[in-house]
Amino acid sequence: MRRIWLQLIVSVATLTVCINVHGQASADTSSTALETVDSLKKAVLIYSPFRDTPDIKLTAGQAVEFLKKYSRPRLWRNVNDPLRQAIEQLVFLASYPPFDSSETFLKNYKYDSIKIPWERFYVWDTLQFNVPVVGPAADSADFDINTTAETDSANVFTQRRYDVFPENTGADTLMLVMKDTLTEAVSLSPNFPFRYYSSPFQADSLETAVSSLIKYLEERDSTVINFSGRGEAVVPVWFNSKSNSMMRYWLKNEFNDSLTVWIGNTGRDTIGLFAEQGVDFRRPMRPGTGNAEARVNVERQDRSRLLELQKIELRKQLWKYRTETNLAFSQTGLFNWVKGGENSLSSLLDVTGYADFNNDLKKLSSNNFARLKLGFLATGDNPIRKNTDILETNTKVNHKAFGKFDFSVIMLFKTQLLTGYDYPNDSVAVSKILNPAMLTLGLGLDYKPNAQTSINFSPFAYKLTFVTDTAHIDQTKYGIADNRKTLHESGLSFMISNVWQPIPKISLTNRLQLFSNYVHNPQNIDVDWEFTLAASLNWFTELRINTHLIFDDDIKTTVLDSNKQPVLNTDGTERKTARVQFKEMVGISLAFKF
Repeated sequence: MRRIWLQLIVSVATLTVCINVHGQASADTSSTALETVDSLKKAVLIYSPFRDTPDIKLTAGQAVEFLKKYSRPRLWRNVNDPLRQAIEQLVFLASYPPFDSSETFLKNYKYDSIKIPWERFYVWDTLQFNVPVVGPAADSADFDINTTAETDSANVFTQRRYDVFPENTGADTLMLVMKDTLTEAVSLSPNFPFRYYSSPFQADSLETAVSSLIKYLEERDSTVINFSGRGEAVVPVWFNSKSNSMMRYWLKNEFNDSLTVWIGNTGRDTIGLFAEQGVDFRRPMRPGTGNAEARVNVERQDRSRLLELQKIELRKQLWKYRTETNLAFSQTGLFNWVKGGENSLSSLLDVTGYADFNNDLKKLSSNNFARLKLGFLATGDNPIRKNTDILETNTKVNHKAFGKFDFSVIMLFKTQLLTGYDYPNDSVAVSKILNPAMLTLGLGLDYKPNAQTSINFSPFAYKLTFVTDTAHIDQTKYGIADNRKTLHESGLSFMISNVWQPIPKISLTNRLQLFSNYVHNPQNIDVDWEFTLAASLNWFTELRINTHLIFDDDIKTTVLDSNKQPVLNTDGTERKTARVQFKEMVGISLAFKF
């Protein structure tokens, strides 16, 4: 309310100044009352409801940008409105060849039905003030301000009559003034396709942009047709290229006789065929009948309208599969080597299979992989030993939540394939298949800032570590109590997966898994981090650097002194503590991806 009173006070003050200035000038020049009203119009206190539509001219690029702006879903009541779909198709066809548009719909669309008058963008009010009138009453004139009411907008403005009074007199007058400017205008028609207009003459701009693009596409649309005959020559002719060029072609018959014919595009949807000048035609002769009446039956084709295209149903591939295989070898041979050393031979096989599912319609996706990493080493006279053994699978199911976040369910499973020993002691096994094995389940959110990065946060996570054969495998090495076969942990899981390619032939892959136990030492976070750098040397070999770091607070190892002897506690037992486990590998490997 205070704002309205302030606007009224400012308007009256401005009007008073304009009236005083105008009254002095009128007294000197004996102006008529019409000049008083003209002064009010110049002072922007009286608005004429009649305005000419501006001359709108748009290039093809400007029309594309304009239609892109006004085809955004947030501007429309119904994103499936046929006008919006046709405009989107028109913009697409103007940006990318070939030409196939909805010009019939756009040309016949009634743009007058979606026009909003310019006065709907302002808030109008009446203002009462005293208007001095200069000049005798006999010379007075009547002045009306009329606003034409439009049938579809229901905007009817009351007609006011401004009377003329004798000199040096005035009268209280009601005048139509603009109180405020609107940033949006909405039509009351239920068939209006837009949610709102942000400026006047928007429908006219829309119609102009559509017409400009249709004209542009009709002029640009072209195709090539190849003409061939008995010979090997092929003449390509472009239609609607506006070149009006003619191509020369030798038309041959079964006797290999040639007739020169000129072929060209003489106009839109028109093929021009012209025989070489100076060539005479004779009809074939029939016995006893003279010249034969030979002619060609030609069926006239209607090329004024576009042919109806058959609908092609495309089925999106929901599942995508790929496999990566790396096989690395390393060998060292020594013969009479004075400086010392021993022969060695090592190999490493790393096979990973991926299966990715994506259904945009149901907003459902899934990323899955299974991996086998197995390596062997032979040194000196020692037999072949296992030095790397990883068997794991990872499954993640996502459902679209909001933005780049998805609701996510994860499952991780890790174990080994072959029996492992703590060398040089090869008589007591420390691991074998499913002994131990670790299963992690999680529920939370998955954030994908780009296609190469995934950040998964699962505040509801469960981790299970189990050893089934406790008679041959010491389960206490993996944090399991002496009298149990399983270890249950509930906590928080956090995973990051990222692939970065600084240059095309070099890729860096990071996989980080963190787990915190809510109940037992939550500050001691379990870490499993694997990093791989791969530099492609050619199409089948690459240099690989692989590091693997593991820290598990539940896995304790014996503390050794400087003489490699176990350190004992006060009660005589061996002192054990959790330590960082680290492995690295550098080598050249054969890489196969399919």
